[in-house]
Amino acid sequence: MDAGDLRLLLDASSDIHWMADCTTGRLLYVSPAASRVLGWEADRIDAEATAWLADLPDRLARFASGDAALRTVRRETELAGRDGALPVEIESTLVEGAGGLRLVGVIRDISARRDAALQQKRFASMVSHEFRTPLATIDGAIQRLEMTHRDADEATKKRYRKIATAVDRLLAMLDEYLSPDRLADIGRARQDTHVEPATLLEEVATKARERGAVVTVRATDVPAKLRCDPPGMRLCLEVLLDNAIKYGPPGATIEIVACKASSGGIEFSVADGGAPIPADELGRIFDKGFRGSAAAGVPGSGLGLYMARSIVDVHGGTLTVSNLLESGKNFRIWLPIAV
Repeated sequence: MDAGDLRLLLDASSDIHWMADCTTGRLLYVSPAASRVLGWEADRIDAEATAWLADLPDRLARFASGDAALRTVRRETELAGRDGALPVEIESTLVEGAGGLRLVGVIRDISARRDAALQQKRFASMVSHEFRTPLATIDGAIQRLEMTHRDADEATKKRYRKIATAVDRLLAMLDEYLSPDRLADIGRARQDTHVEPATLLEEVATKARERGAVVTVRATDVPAKLRCDPPGMRLCLEVLLDNAIKYGPPGATIEIVACKASSGGIEFSVADGGAPIPADELGRIFDKGFRGSAAAGVPGSGLGLYMARSIVDVHGGTLTVSNLLESGKNFRIWLPIAV
């Protein structure tokens, strides 16, 4: 293949090929694909090429000192194309030729690659969610059975533990093979399925305080670790705090408490000093889309409390609400965790 054939090959390629003189930093060649792919005119190509070569002096100095890893460099970035930002991969290699040291490069459009990766991540997320929800339900039910049937015979207890172990194994497999993060970062550690109750309360309280709310936190006689879906429980508490802020009087204290439940298990409560819930609305407060009389003029969809109860349900627990004797109301989460 002679030089003419090689030039024809580069000119016809869908990738953008280019070459620069390392001594002068001058662009020697850019294939016509730059105009086809990016819509650039000749003057735009020269201006953009200057940016491609900005790190050339430092790269040459380090290469001359023996850093062989800089002979070929590959990076992903975005270039301004005719239809907006275009994701590309730029690969360049230092090559010694008859005319001296040259920097030879290729720019590849990686839009299709990124779209495929995004679709793969979305699919993995959907499959992971569809499996994780029923597994969380099973896990919550088993924890509840273990707590409420402590006097069961040894064979029954063994079956409970066998089911719980199987659930843990399936969750581990989801994290290992179907987690979107796993696809993006092979070798990462499994997602934690435990949370420190006291830390959890402080995290949600801090976020509420950033909105100007007055929040007190109290955690007594609770385990150091709680087995659950940490993001789910965090979201549940954030929903309850959000409601307390929106429907309570400005500056009123909101109290969040974690403690051992008198009937066994663990409970979290969020109490505020806002107006009580009308008696005829108490039974509907967690219904999907329901908004009580206090919601008039307050933005919302009526899905927050419904979602919060759904999260607690899959953990095998309960979420209830009651009006306080003097003023305000108290939301109580109960989870079947041995304390």
